[in-house]
Amino acid sequence: MLIARAPMRISFGGGGTDLEAYYAKYGGMVISTAINKYFYAIVTTDESEDLQVISADFRSLFRHSPYNDLFWDGDLALPKAILHHFGVRRGINLFIASEVPPGTGLGSSSAAAVTLVRAISTLVEQPMTKQQVAELASYIEIEKMGMPIGKQDQYAAAFGSLNKITFTSEGVSVEPVKVAPEVRQTLESRLMLFFTGSSRESTSILKHQRKSTQNQDESVLRALHNIKRVAEEVQACLEKGDLDEFARLLHYSWQEKRRLAPNLSTGFIDECYELALRCGASAGKINGAGGGGFLMIYCHEHAQEDVTQALEERGLKRMNFHFDQQGATVILNTANFSNLWVEPYAAPTNS
Repeated sequence: MLIARAPMRISFGGGGTDLEAYYAKYGGMVISTAINKYFYAIVTTDESEDLQVISADFRSLFRHSPYNDLFWDGDLALPKAILHHFGVRRGINLFIASEVPPGTGLGSSSAAAVTLVRAISTLVEQPMTKQQVAELASYIEIEKMGMPIGKQDQYAAAFGSLNKITFTSEGVSVEPVKVAPEVRQTLESRLMLFFTGSSRESTSILKHQRKSTQNQDESVLRALHNIKRVAEEVQACLEKGDLDEFARLLHYSWQEKRRLAPNLSTGFIDECYELALRCGASAGKINGAGGGGFLMIYCHEHAQEDVTQALEERGLKRMNFHFDQQGATVILNTANFSNLWVEPYAAPTNS
C-alpha cells in the first residue's frame, strides 16, 4: 500500500495574478499558506490486470482494460491524465478522497493533481523535487487538460508552509515568508474558515478574468495591479509582525478582487461578511475564484465566539484548521511495486 497526500491552501494576497494571461506580461505574485486539510491518494496492487480508480468525493468509479487506449475525458479526467502521463495502464487500485468538498475555494483540484503526481511518481520510482511535482501538476491541469486556471494552488500544495510565490514568463519561484514564530501563531489563531454551504464551478469566473485580461480591460488590469501590490505589502507587514495592517490589506484586496468578474461574490456572502464585521471581525475574503465555498475571516480572539455564533445562525459552518509545514508527501509506502507494468507511449489524441 502507498498513501500520499497534499494540503489545501488559503491565500492572503495576489490571487488572480497567477494566470498566464496576466503574469506573462506583468509578472504575478501570491502570498499563501498551506493548511492541514488534505487530499489523499491510496494505491494498492490488484491481481487483475485492470486499472481501477475510485473517487469518494464524486462517488465515481472507473475501470480500464490495459488493452484499450487510456483517454482523460469524462468522469475522473484528472487521475486518468496523470496515469496516462506516467504510463500506468494496469494492475492497481487507486482510491482518492478530499477532506473538504470539491469546488470550495481551497485549491482541492490542484491538491489532487499534486497528490497524484507525488503518488504515481513514487509508484514508478521516478523521484521528483517539490518544484518538479508542482510544475508537472500545473502542466497536466493547464496544458494537457486545458483548464483555465492559475498556478498558485499547485505550488502551495507541493511546497506547504507560508510562502511568496512569484510567476513570470520564465518560470515560478517559491520563497518562504520570514515570519516570527509568535506572529505566525497569532495569525493562525485569528483566522477562521466558514463553509458557506455551497460549492461553485470556478471555470466561468476564471475564463471571464482571462478573457478580460487578454483584451486589456482597463478596470480588470487596474484591479490586478492593485492586488499584486497588496500582496507585496502583505509580505512586508507579516515580516514586520503588523497584523492590524495585514487585516486592512486583506479587506482592501477582497474589495479589489470583486472587480475581476461577475458573480465573484453573492448577496448572501456579502451579508455574511458584513455581519462578521459588525460582530467584531476585522477583515475577510472568499477563498479561491469566488462565488461560494469558504469565507475566511480575520478576527481577534475576544470576538471570535460572537462571530462564530452569528455566522452559524445564518447557516455557515466553522471548520477548524492549522497551518501545514510539509507540503506534498508520501506518508506510507509498504508495498513492493517493482513489478508494476508501466507502458509509456506517445499520447493519443484525446476523445
